[in-house]
Amino acid sequence: MIATELQRLYSELPQGVKLVAVSKYHPASAILEALAAGQKIFGESHVQELQQKHTSLAEEPVEWHFIGHLQTNKVKYIVPYVSLIHAVDSQHLLSEINKQALRAGRTVRCLLQLHVAAETTKFGFTPDEAAAYLQSGEWRNMEGVEIAGIMTIATNTDDTRHIRADFRQAHDFFVMAKREFFANAPTFAELSMGMSDDWPIAVEEGSTMVRIGTRIFGERDYCKT
Repeated sequence: MIATELQRLYSELPQGVKLVAVSKYHPASAILEALAAGQKIFGESHVQELQQKHTSLAEEPVEWHFIGHLQTNKVKYIVPYVSLIHAVDSQHLLSEINKQALRAGRTVRCLLQLHVAAETTKFGFTPDEAAAYLQSGEWRNMEGVEIAGIMTIATNTDDTRHIRADFRQAHDFFVMAKREFFANAPTFAELSMGMSDDWPIAVEEGSTMVRIGTRIFGERDYCKT
C-alpha cells in the first residue's frame, strides 16, 4: 500500500515540488517500506519519537524534517542531525536553534512559520510580525541557522476558498520576503504548505513542499517505536 500510494503521489506532484512523508505515530518498519519505494524525506513532530527513529534507522539514508511545534528546551536533541526545521514560530526559538547549531558545528536550515489561519490556537508569526523581524536584521548575525523559506498551515475548514486565500497570503509573503530580504540568497527557496487534505490547492498556490502522512501510511496507529 505504501509503495503504491507513493508512486501515485509522485505522478501527481508537479516537477520541483518536494514530498515530506509525515511518519509520526507510524513505526520504523513503515519508514523502511517507504524508503524501499524511493522516498527519502520524512517528517516528525515529536522530539522523543524522532530520537527513537533516528537511532533505529541510523544506517538508512533518511532526511529528517521536524514539522511540529518545537520547544526550546528540546532543540539540542535534534539539531545534530535534522535537515530542516519547518515550524520556527518565534525569534526566541530561532535564537536557540542558532545557539545549539553552533555548539554542534552545524548550520541548520529553518522555515519561518507564518500564521495566516483563522484559528488562534495555531502557532507562528503573523505576517506583520514576520516582516518586522526580517526588517530588524537580527537573523543576519546567526551563523548557525539558514532561513530557507516559509511554512504555513491553512485554516481547518471545508471552505476551499478560505483555504486558497490562506495559501495565497503565505505565497504573497514568501515572494515579498524573497524580493526584499533574500534577493541574493538562492537558499531561500522553500514554501512548505499543504497536507493530505489540501495539498492540491497548496500546489496551485505555489507550494514547493507538501507534508503528507495519512494518504501514504494510512490512519495513525500511534506507535512510537
